[in-house]
Amino acid sequence: MSFEIQPETRHGVRLGVEVGGLHLKNPVIAASGCFSYGEDVKDFFDSGVLGGIAAKGLSLAPRPGNEPPRICETPSGMLNAIGLQNVGVDAFVEKKMPFLRSLTSTALIANIFGTTIDEYARLAARLDSVPDVHALELNISCPNVKAGGIEFGKKPEAAAQVTRAVREASTLPLIVKLSPNVTDIVEMASAVHEAGADAVSLINTITGMAVDLERRRPVLANTVGGLSGPAIRPVALRMVWEVCTKTEVPVIAIGGIASARDALEFLMVGARAVQIGTAGFVDPQVWPDTVDGIARWLHEHDIEDIRDFIGSLEQ
Repeated sequence: MSFEIQPETRHGVRLGVEVGGLHLKNPVIAASGCFSYGEDVKDFFDSGVLGGIAAKGLSLAPRPGNEPPRICETPSGMLNAIGLQNVGVDAFVEKKMPFLRSLTSTALIANIFGTTIDEYARLAARLDSVPDVHALELNISCPNVKAGGIEFGKKPEAAAQVTRAVREASTLPLIVKLSPNVTDIVEMASAVHEAGADAVSLINTITGMAVDLERRRPVLANTVGGLSGPAIRPVALRMVWEVCTKTEVPVIAIGGIASARDALEFLMVGARAVQIGTAGFVDPQVWPDTVDGIARWLHEHDIEDIRDFIGSLEQ
């Protein structure tokens, strides 16, 4: 069932966008894993200003995640090896959905993860019947777990197989979150689109590592983690541009976005919406500030509808 809302108009600019059948009042989405289930920021701003929220990744059963330490700061970024810690789908529906359901004009995207194709399909079917879940984001790109996830996101055939299974299990708009740790991002996007994905979100984190020179040990207990933040933005921008220019797959951009100007760059190369994650740890106001900043910039440049700006890069 399509989630349709009235597009937001701010500073005289129409901000509504559509991504693979999912309608958003504005193009700013809180990225999965960095926003928890929405309630954590309620003392900073009203989550209802967002176009969408991608909730923290869900598995069938609760997961404790990896052993600490599992986060460390890096130059212009952050390494994390959380390991998809989450409350499990049943607790999510019972305890987290009431708050998210109260955000009546903000789209809720459920990010799901499994260790087998069957787990992905069962999760999708479970959420398909939950009112006010408006789309699924299929995580096949987390580098911080030892089974599932990235194992499905390394090869086009495997990615297509799990996408097809989820498509058969759910009627919701389906977004596949892709990993940058592949040889050809265009091939990956095309494969999942042909298998039934309505859109892709990219990029997820880049696999990285930090060491403690004095202790002569890895900083993270998991040894490696996912690098996010401004350090990866040029890589993300290039990959989003490639998929937008070489395919017809709708794209939600992620990767180091920390301001309205950052978001506008991704929209200009063809992304239809953006997700912001790591920047929120520095300043939670980045989410509402980005919504307002996008509208202000477009107004200052005499653009009345954001859709006239999307994909406007000149070459």
